[in-house]
Amino acid sequence: MRKLFAVAAMMLVATVGISAKNQGPVLTIEGGQVQGVSTDIKGVTVYRGIPFAAPPTGQNRWRAPQPVVPWEGVKLCDTFGHPPFQAAHYPGGYTTEWGYGDEAPYSEDCLYLNVWTKKPGKTDAKLPVAIWIFGGGMREGWGSEPEFDGQEWANKDVVLVSFNYRVGPFGFFAHPEISAEDPEHATGNWGMLDQIEAMKWVQKNIEQFGGDPDNVMIFGQSAGSRSVKFLCSSPLTKGLFNKAVIMSGSGLVKPQPAAAAGAARPAMGFGMPQQSQTRLADAEKSIKEVMDWANLKTLSQMRNASTETIFSLATIYTQVTGKRSTLSQSPISPYIDNYTLPESFDDACLDGSLAQVPYLIGYTLNDAGNMGTQIVDFCLNREEMGGKAWAYQFARPLPDDGNHPEVTQRLRGAFHSSDLWFVFKSLKHCWRPWTKGDWDLSEKMLTAWSNFAKYADPAGPDGGEWKPLTDDNRQFMIFKLDENDRESSALGNPLAK
Repeated sequence: MRKLFAVAAMMLVATVGISAKNQGPVLTIEGGQVQGVSTDIKGVTVYRGIPFAAPPTGQNRWRAPQPVVPWEGVKLCDTFGHPPFQAAHYPGGYTTEWGYGDEAPYSEDCLYLNVWTKKPGKTDAKLPVAIWIFGGGMREGWGSEPEFDGQEWANKDVVLVSFNYRVGPFGFFAHPEISAEDPEHATGNWGMLDQIEAMKWVQKNIEQFGGDPDNVMIFGQSAGSRSVKFLCSSPLTKGLFNKAVIMSGSGLVKPQPAAAAGAARPAMGFGMPQQSQTRLADAEKSIKEVMDWANLKTLSQMRNASTETIFSLATIYTQVTGKRSTLSQSPISPYIDNYTLPESFDDACLDGSLAQVPYLIGYTLNDAGNMGTQIVDFCLNREEMGGKAWAYQFARPLPDDGNHPEVTQRLRGAFHSSDLWFVFKSLKHCWRPWTKGDWDLSEKMLTAWSNFAKYADPAGPDGGEWKPLTDDNRQFMIFKLDENDRESSALGNPLAK
C-alpha cells in the first residue's frame, strides 16, 4: 500500500510539474492577476480570454464599455472568451474554410481579448504591438478564429492582441432614448467603442506582456479593415496607435461630380459600394419604428428583452411589414454621430483630418469592384497630405484537394479573405493542400507585416525594393507563386493595361 501511495504521489508531482511548465508567468493587470499557457512554438505564451470591460449585458446593453469587474485569485487564461452573439454558422461557404464549431457559445457577454507574447512579465522588453480587428460585416466573426492564431506573430517578436467587439444589433443600435441618457456622447456605435476600449486597454496593460504602448499598429481585414478606417477617422483614438493596415477594405472613394453637396459617400465592403453611411438621427428614427412596432417603447423594455428577441426583430419586422430598417443593413457601417465618428473616412482623407500615420493597404486578386483604383487614390492622397502608404495585391489562387464539394465559387482563386492564412502563417489550421511555395509566401508576408509593426516599413529597418506608392511610383507588391508553385512575389502595377 505504501508503495502504491508513493507511486501515486510521484505521478501527482510529475503532473503538477508538467502543468506548471506549460503555464506562463503570473501578471498583474487591470482587474486582477492572469496566467497564460504555452503554445506550439517554444518560448511563445498565449493569454486567452482576458476581460477588458464589464459584460455589456442587462443595464449595460447599448452603453459604452464599463470598467472590468475585478476577479479574485489568478485567472488561468487558457480558454478563449465567448464570441459576440450572431447568427449560427452552418457547413459550407466560409464556415468550411475557417472551421467554425470549436468556439465557446455566442453571447452578449463577449468583451474578451487574447495576447500572444515571447516576453511576458518583461516590462522593459518594449516589443512592438499589433492589434488585430476581425471582419464579418460587423454582423459576425470573433477574434479567436483559427486563422487568427497569433503565435507566429509573437515568434517574430511582436506582441499580438486580438479581441471581440459587439456586432449586429448589439454593436450598432441607435434610439432617441439611448441618446437622451448622455446627449454629449450620443452614439449607436457600441462596437466601435469596444474597439477603442481594447486599444485603451493595450495602453494601460501591454507593458506587462513585454509590449511597448508607444509602438502600436492596428490592422484588420474586410469589415475589420473598415473598422481600421473608421478608427483612423475618430478623434477618440488620438495617441492610441501609430501605424495602420487596411486589408480588403477598399481605399478612398472620391465624390462623384453629380453627387449632392454634403451627401455621404458609400461605405465599402468586398470592394463594392454598399449602403450610404447613415447619420445618427436617421438611424434613431429607423430603429425606433422597429421597436415601436414590437411594442418595446421604453429603454427599460428594450434592455430587458431577451437576446434572441433583439437579434431577430429586424428580420421579423421585414418579413411582416415588407419594410427594411437600419438594423437590416449588411454589411453594417458605423453611424456619423459627431462623437465617435464626426465624418466619413473619405471626408477625413480629403480634409486632412485622417490620422497622420504610415499605412499598408491592399486587396486580393478576386476582390470585387474597383478596389485597386481606390487604393491608388488613397495612397496618392496620403502623399498629398505628407504621409506614406504601401500598396499590395495578394494573387495566389488557393489550392483545392477536390474533396470539398461544399466549397462554392466564392472560395476559389485568390478570393476575399484568402490572404488571412498567409498573413498569420496559420496554414496548419486549414484543410487545403499547401505547397512549400505557400509556406514560403506566408513567411514573406508575415515578415513584411511584422516589419511594418516594428519599423513602419514592410521592407524592414533599412528599407528595400517595396517603396510607398506615389505619383511617380505606382507599384504594388504582388504576392504570388510561379507556375512551379514557388514563391515569386515582385513589384508590379496590377492596374496597368
